[in-house]
This record gives sequence, C-alpha cells and structure tokens, in this order.
Amino acid sequence: MKARRSAGVDEAGRGPLAGPVFAAAVILDPGRRISGLADSKILEPERREELAVVIKSRALAWGIGRAEVEEIDTINILQASLLAMQRAVAALTLAPDVVLVDGDRAPAVNCRVRTVIGGDATVRAISAASILAKVARDAEMCLLDERYPGYGFAKHKGYSTEQHFEALDRLGVCPIHRRSFAPVRLRIVL
Repeated sequence: MKARRSAGVDEAGRGPLAGPVFAAAVILDPGRRISGLADSKILEPERREELAVVIKSRALAWGIGRAEVEEIDTINILQASLLAMQRAVAALTLAPDVVLVDGDRAPAVNCRVRTVIGGDATVRAISAASILAKVARDAEMCLLDERYPGYGFAKHKGYSTEQHFEALDRLGVCPIHRRSFAPVRLRIVL
C-alpha cells in the first residue's frame, strides 16, 4: 500500500558545544511545489530564511521540536536528537502515514518510519525539515547570544570555533553549554 502522506524529519545542532538540539517535521503539499529545496548546510543563511517562509506557507503541515541542554547532558546527544524529532512529529497538525528520517536512526513515533542516509540532500520533505530545523535553531542561538553576551553565539551558533574556545577560556562555561561534551567538561572549574 502506497503511503498517502509522508513527513520528512531532520535535526539541527547535534555537534555544537552549546544550545538545544532542534528538529523539524514537514509534510509537503504535492500540489504546491517549492523550488530550491536542498540540505540546509549547503544553503546561504538568507536563502534558508526565505525558504523557511515558503515552506511554512505551502506545506500541508510542519512542526518543530527541541531537546534542551539538560536533556542532552542527561540522555546523550543522539537520544536528545531522537527526542526532538519525536516532538517535531507530535507537533504536526496532520498525522503522517510514514516518517522519512535523515540518517540511520529513527525516533519512536506512532507510524511507519524509514531512515534515509543522506536524505537531507535527496528527499524533498527531509530537505524542507532540514531547513526549518536549522533556521529555528539559528534564531534561538541569536536570542541566547543576547542573554549570554561575549560568547559569540549569534555568529558561530555554539559550534567549535576558535572564537568560541577563546570565549570559553575567558568567560567560563555558561548555563547553555553542554557539560557532557569534552571541550566544555574540561573547562569546568571544580
């Protein structure tokens, strides 16, 4: 039996040293094609922002999920990513028949799931989810930059950059740093 409604699912923010991990789920409308969908990592930030607006206006349904730093540090980043994906699927206003997940691990959801390695570059709904997750996480990191000035979160989004390491050494660990990640854990003063 062919699936009537599939949701693409992807996450953003597994690798950074700080901030929550985000995920998105998107059910595209086959009658409202969106040009330019691609893996969010290859798109310029401005293009991601433009596409996010189009995706939200043309998709049949979309949802965002997240897992907080405390959850990441408690259950590990992989499990937190799967939890964010599960929350994104739960946030959909329409129930999918199948969930197509980027990668080789699947969240626990109440429908069929198929994992697709490299799906963010090959499956349009996963590309759309990749874009929404990345845009949502980047926006959150810009807000957190205002709350925790000096770290440069708006610029590097919490990733391991020279600027971020210098800020960590100068300012120490702040509440949104992932203490379970070695570069952060090694900088915690006991």
